[in-house]
Amino acid sequence: MPEKENVTIAPAEGKLGVLIAGMGAVTTTFIAGVEAIKRNLAKPIGSVTQMATIRLGKRTDGRSPRIKDFVPLASLEDLVFGAWDIYPDNCYEAAEKAGVLEKSLLEQVREPLSALRPMTAVFDHEYVRRIDGPNKKPEASKMEHAEMLMDDIRGFRESTGAARLAMIWCGSTEVFHRPAAVHQTLADFESGLQKDDPEISPSQIYAYAALKMGVPYANGAPHLTTDTPALQQLARERQVPICGKDFKTGQTFMKTLIAPGLKSRMLGLHGWFSTNILGNRDGEVLDDPGSFKSKEETKMEALQQILQADLYPDLYKDFYHKVRINYYPPRGDAKEGWDNIDIFGWLGYPMQIKIDFLCRDSILAAPLVLDLVLFSDLAQRAGMRGIQEWLSFYFKAPMHAPELYPEHDIFIQLMKLKNTLRWMRGEDLITHLGLEYYD
Repeated sequence: MPEKENVTIAPAEGKLGVLIAGMGAVTTTFIAGVEAIKRNLAKPIGSVTQMATIRLGKRTDGRSPRIKDFVPLASLEDLVFGAWDIYPDNCYEAAEKAGVLEKSLLEQVREPLSALRPMTAVFDHEYVRRIDGPNKKPEASKMEHAEMLMDDIRGFRESTGAARLAMIWCGSTEVFHRPAAVHQTLADFESGLQKDDPEISPSQIYAYAALKMGVPYANGAPHLTTDTPALQQLARERQVPICGKDFKTGQTFMKTLIAPGLKSRMLGLHGWFSTNILGNRDGEVLDDPGSFKSKEETKMEALQQILQADLYPDLYKDFYHKVRINYYPPRGDAKEGWDNIDIFGWLGYPMQIKIDFLCRDSILAAPLVLDLVLFSDLAQRAGMRGIQEWLSFYFKAPMHAPELYPEHDIFIQLMKLKNTLRWMRGEDLITHLGLEYYD
């Protein structure tokens, strides 16, 4: 990292425009939540930016300000929202249909939610096969679609008076694709947009439009977007932060809590079986094998990276790992993640752990959306560009430099996030060595 005195953070003056691709359960829960918090109807529980403190200096110094008081984040009062979606429902109607929040709460924020209507979306049925809707851009080339999105961004900035913008993908999971030739350089990618290359997905068009406009971009889904050389090149050239992918909310959140604990005590793993039932639009989309493949890749990777079988073959070589997601409409947004974990300890004796996480998918995701847009905006004002690995804390499949392996241990990720904030403000990084207390 550069010397800490070189970090200058521009003030968070004016409105921050939050642009969201997809206005389903997660987006409506996020926006309704922010509006409720602004009206003192609820607390921002689950949001690190709003609730967490950060220790500064020695434990004996007694300095632990709230993160929002330590770094200059945009205020919730200064957030303005825009979204794209294939369905024309306004935010209030979409929140009603999502069925996450109680009617009594929605009624208290009905006015701002009803005023938010989605812009027409860029959509390709080949990438999301289980849903379709009428609120779409007219047929055009992929480059023309990118230009339409850039026009939307300009129009949103002008109509809201936003001083700065951040974009985040909260839309459906696209089918699994690996990087192709069109993703290798920015020139290749822009040529592919002109030629309607089938390997360019809608999410990549959104990301391209954002980065061209100098807008930070975060990907909350597991599919291929900014994790390609072409869009990373564009992010660096335009001095724009990027991060992703796939919000770490339910079952994988549990895995990144439990697996580091098992490894810390050198307990072995025979197998980890995970299944989910989920009834919202996300569950419906993931019922398609192509979209599930994108999700499976990110859900499977965390265990492999945390346990490091190459370093600990006696404990973790060839453990069996199975992940399933089952669409079950009666459950709605109240997802159930069930894990059976077969471990072994001293002298190889077997033991088991069972987890049944009866969670609420969008309730867990909404505060992550808030933190990511606020931290992305902070990073841009601090002159940070390209991959923001310090935001790995929020993702199932963190973005990282090509020569690195991703860090999935949530406790290391949190230390990295807080040390980055300390570095931004010229505070000493905390190593937790602690010898100075005993000399």
